[in-house]
Amino acid sequence: MSDNSRWVRPLGTSAATGWQTAVTADGQDWRHTSLHVTTLAPGESRAVDAGDWEHVVVPLSGSAQVTAVTADARTHVAELSGRPDVFAGPTDTVYVPARSRITLRASAGPVRLALAGARVAGDTRQGSPGGYAFRHLAAAEVPVERRGAGNASRQVRNFASPEVLGADALIACEVITPAGNWSSWPPHKHDTALPGEESMLEEIYYFETEPTNARCTDPVGYQRVYTSDTDRPIDVLAEVRSGDVVLVPHGWHGPAMAAPDAHLYYLNVMAGPGPERAWLISDDPAHAWVRETWPELPFDARPAPHRAAGATRPARRTPGGAA
Repeated sequence: MSDNSRWVRPLGTSAATGWQTAVTADGQDWRHTSLHVTTLAPGESRAVDAGDWEHVVVPLSGSAQVTAVTADARTHVAELSGRPDVFAGPTDTVYVPARSRITLRASAGPVRLALAGARVAGDTRQGSPGGYAFRHLAAAEVPVERRGAGNASRQVRNFASPEVLGADALIACEVITPAGNWSSWPPHKHDTALPGEESMLEEIYYFETEPTNARCTDPVGYQRVYTSDTDRPIDVLAEVRSGDVVLVPHGWHGPAMAAPDAHLYYLNVMAGPGPERAWLISDDPAHAWVRETWPELPFDARPAPHRAAGATRPARRTPGGAA
């Protein structure tokens, strides 16, 4: 029996006042991560009391100003240059520690923003009420990793990996999968605490798609999640479009499949209960061997990481209606 109805959130089904997407902890099935996506008109603002949650603000399209009053009563302001869309290249981001008040404001034009969050339990790892420091990370500081090869090629933008960003629990990145490729491959899991080997992390996938040409009027991708042990069954095979979300509480996940006529983007948000902030995974043994083939295969670098200024693109569904 499919578990799509439990773990898949098509665009609009998890909306809340002011948010096109609002994935929050329920204390039972979902505990450690959150994702909110909003569209703001020029000059419009949205305020958030973060409480025990740390956040990274990610512009999906457009530019914005982020103001945060942190637990030490200091006010921080960052101007996010943003980008035309998620396929145009990496963006600058802002990390806001827990127990802050955050105000998001659109700059000159409309903006679509993702607010990726992780719960900070008890004392932060930094030991202070506000935990780690507010930080504006420039787009040029974001490492872009080429992962996989052949038809398992993808580009990973590691703006909130443990090696790049100081945070208490939050791990986040963006992945661009060229049309016709599989990412999150081989399938892997991080649902068991094995020090030095595997982390226990729940994970959010937020998707967008871009057609390769104007004849593709319904760009889609697919996401698979399946059982890794007998005690926690899960069976998800979801067709995804721009603005859709898939939750991964446990289990093997992958592939995330880009259809032959559409590039696939996803924003990953991860956190868990463990004392160490680390992304440690185990591959599904049935497919782990594919990693050995990558050195022999070419890398598919589509789409170009930075679209030329003024270049046109095929029409696609844009959540919230921002440019």
